Amino acid sequence: MRLLSAMDMREVYVVAGSFVGFQLFFSCVSPVLSSNFTQGYGKLPPHKLNDWNSRLVSTVHALIVGLFCLYILWYDDAVNEDPVWGDPNLVKLNVAITCGYLFYDLVLLACNWSTMGDAFFVCHHLAALYAYGYVLTRGVLPYFANFRLISELSTPFVNQRWFFEALAYPRTDQLVVINGIAMAVVFFLVRIAVMPPYWAKVFGTFGTPAFERLGLSAQVAWIVSCICLDILNTIWMYKIARGCYKVITGKLRGGKVDTKKTNFVNNHTD
Repeated sequence: MRLLSAMDMREVYVVAGSFVGFQLFFSCVSPVLSSNFTQGYGKLPPHKLNDWNSRLVSTVHALIVGLFCLYILWYDDAVNEDPVWGDPNLVKLNVAITCGYLFYDLVLLACNWSTMGDAFFVCHHLAALYAYGYVLTRGVLPYFANFRLISELSTPFVNQRWFFEALAYPRTDQLVVINGIAMAVVFFLVRIAVMPPYWAKVFGTFGTPAFERLGLSAQVAWIVSCICLDILNTIWMYKIARGCYKVITGKLRGGKVDTKKTNFVNNHTD
């Protein structure tokens, strides 16, 4: 309740609208769209249907937020000139959309815990909501919060990999190979290659009045969450690169996939 009272009503409405919109897309739009697009959708078992719909929602969210993020980075001069206290107007809208999605996904996981439950995902979502709460309530760190959302642009490729596997596409199929290469390249660009300029910007704020004005709690939430995310992204990049190498060189044992590693990447990089 304290969080809601500190947020502007516009952001409250966006979070609520995002939650409802993604839920409707999961329940109503995705089943119709998917069944018309591919016959394989209707042949999937119930638990995979939920996963399919969830991933399609994830892709839609990633495209909306990721493209909005790029627009802000390119055209929002106020945020770029003052990354700690710049006008957070557009960034708060983007973050509010993501928060609505995270709430939707938490409810989905809770309702389907036996087949989709993942404690890691819950911790990830709660940590993200905690960090984004500072943006929505205090309007702080708009540049850095928005910059982090650029990582969502890799999610559609990760989800597409899962769709191909659910439809039993051969690992050597040209579309699968192309998507795998694209996934590795885009994942590297939006989650690994961006680390040096991001942290250069972070270190550039240390010791400044703007940084001191944040207060210790916001400073800790910001730095610690970023370190944890970058460690995870590095681990995932390593696993994706190994999988991509195996697909390209055709060294998958007997044409089979290491299911444990594949599931890890599919479930923990969107």
